[in-house]
Amino acid sequence: MEGMRMLVVIEFAFDIGDDDWKKFHSFFIGMDRRCKIIIISRLQSLARFGSVKPIFLSVLSYDELRYLFKTLAFGSVDPAQHPLSVQVADEFAKVLHGMPGALVAKNTFVDVLRRNLSVQYWHCVLDKRKRMVKRNLSMYGGHPSMLIGEGHPVDITDFSLHPLSMTRHTINGSTKKELPCLTFGELIADPSARPKQDFVLVSWESRIPPHNSFAHFVTSHAQNTHEGGALSGRKRRGVSI
Repeated sequence: MEGMRMLVVIEFAFDIGDDDWKKFHSFFIGMDRRCKIIIISRLQSLARFGSVKPIFLSVLSYDELRYLFKTLAFGSVDPAQHPLSVQVADEFAKVLHGMPGALVAKNTFVDVLRRNLSVQYWHCVLDKRKRMVKRNLSMYGGHPSMLIGEGHPVDITDFSLHPLSMTRHTINGSTKKELPCLTFGELIADPSARPKQDFVLVSWESRIPPHNSFAHFVTSHAQNTHEGGALSGRKRRGVSI
């Protein structure tokens, strides 16, 4: 190892404190002052740790996101065979475009939609997504993507048909053994499949190495929920999609 330089690439899913960064940075620089560190993140606030001008990747245009969404959602199926579902896909692209974490959200939902190409199913998933956004704007005053990025809880009652909140979570070996795990697609397809205790919800897992998972810690808040808590004020239907 003598004479070799070290390159460290770090991906931050959320912001960290300045003191924590200084300790981390000092550790590697102490090993070799020629060590280089590259920070990757969706959070522009982390640019304060850099010593050079940051490089910002441009956001996909609506047309680019719409094309990518439909390509992944339909897979090998010809979209022309499902013209009504194409319209729903376009609406999904409008909902996701410009929001924080749009690419992760896109992968999350195309993974769900590929399971069932029925236009009724797609409409139902889209409707639940819209209701979930409205609910969190009403309860917490922020978009779910923004809330998750800042470490705040997000209400996912509209997807689970049961009062649940999720916060960001890092999966490791011990966690997988301690808590039951469920994918977002499994929860959407069958809300009754949710574990009765706290669990880890995997919104999406990369198909290529190192197969990074985007996971959240989910807990019930049924004890804090009252009948007037729903945005619509109407009785919820216990029908899954």
